[in-house]
Amino acid sequence: MDNSPSGRIVVVTGGTRGVGAGIARAFAETGARVLACARRPPEQPLDGVEFAPLDLRDPPAVRAFFDALPRVDVLVNNAGGTPYRRLADAEAERHARVIELNLVTPLTASLAAYQRLSRAGGAVVMVGSVSGGRPSPGSAAYGAAKAGLESLARSMAVEWAPRVRVNTLVVGMVRTELAGLHYGGPDGIDAVSRTVPLGRLAVPSDVGAAAVFLASDAAAYITGASLLVHGGGERPAFLDAATANKDCGQGGLG
Repeated sequence: MDNSPSGRIVVVTGGTRGVGAGIARAFAETGARVLACARRPPEQPLDGVEFAPLDLRDPPAVRAFFDALPRVDVLVNNAGGTPYRRLADAEAERHARVIELNLVTPLTASLAAYQRLSRAGGAVVMVGSVSGGRPSPGSAAYGAAKAGLESLARSMAVEWAPRVRVNTLVVGMVRTELAGLHYGGPDGIDAVSRTVPLGRLAVPSDVGAAAVFLASDAAAYITGASLLVHGGGERPAFLDAATANKDCGQGGLG
């Protein structure tokens, strides 16, 4: 079996724009054959990436898609997202659809790909979010789904070892083509960037590089792990609110 990068098949769900496109490009640069799955094609073709139309909420279609592939070496479960919606502003069914997209569809794809991943000694990379580890007002169902995704990945890593490795990227704020809708244009993006210890939002290629690492032989002994890709996280709000010792820059620990 060909284990060279050029002989590997990588499937990236939601791989046609934003973070998913960055991940797909990163794997394509290794020489792998990359399939980007989504309901709609990318607005611009991605170099070295094949588009595969697929509705991940249709389990029979997902199983048929993976059954038609000769092998699967890497599955990146990236498809997901949510609109801004406070809990009391929608019925439970609306929130359930967010959980389905962000938690159930990664499980559906992983199960459909399992036999091929196992034969290839492959890897699954879940694309999680910092929203899964902190309160997420306005996207509570999304945060709950991402918390569940990390838990699912850890259990999957134990059940599927040693043949298949499963890890999660815990992604923070990313500057994509839709960032302005979330943060309010260039001024808003600059202001939000200043809250990140590294001084900027991630770009899709940052997430792509981390995904390539977790799927590579360099991470051969890493499974069941969560890798933080968030630029250092969020500065604690109390540090900006506290007045003690501001002049000398010292203070106690919370």
